[in-house]
Amino acid sequence: MAREQREERDSEFVDKLVHINRVAKVVKGGRRFGFAALVVVGDQKGRVGFGHGKAREVPEAIRKATEAAKRALVRVPLRDGRTLHHDVFGRHGAGRVFLRAAPPGTGIIAGGPMRAVFETLGVQDVVAKSMGSSNPYNMVRATFAALAAEDSPRSVASRRGIKVSVLQSRRGGDAEATAEA
Repeated sequence: MAREQREERDSEFVDKLVHINRVAKVVKGGRRFGFAALVVVGDQKGRVGFGHGKAREVPEAIRKATEAAKRALVRVPLRDGRTLHHDVFGRHGAGRVFLRAAPPGTGIIAGGPMRAVFETLGVQDVVAKSMGSSNPYNMVRATFAALAAEDSPRSVASRRGIKVSVLQSRRGGDAEATAEA
């Protein structure tokens, strides 16, 4: 019973292999090769995670990375289930990324590792720019740092102790809000 539930839960996730790195250890008889895999996992409904796995064989490295990614899932608030609520900047090491919310029909305009994160997250419209490092590990971590800074209007309103409607009414006209005060 528990095994069936776990398999059912695992089937809801989509995983994307972002990068495989072959590393060599020089020993007396020559070189021993190992593989490191970077995998992004998500449910395409606002949860996403990434994992890193190392092993002698590629499939084993991918399996380890996928398990690590499933353990490290984070929830990201999405607007209408298709885009971000606001523009956001993220960085990790020399990897810097800028993510922008986009109107319907834009699609995912992002490079390599960032595209994998957005596809597994379930974002359909986003414009992203990677500046600095093109290292896939740093790009993925910078993207996750940016997504962690993403806030929904509901969470901002609850933090300020006001209603969401009041918060969004201020959005259009700041001049009107200051004139009333």
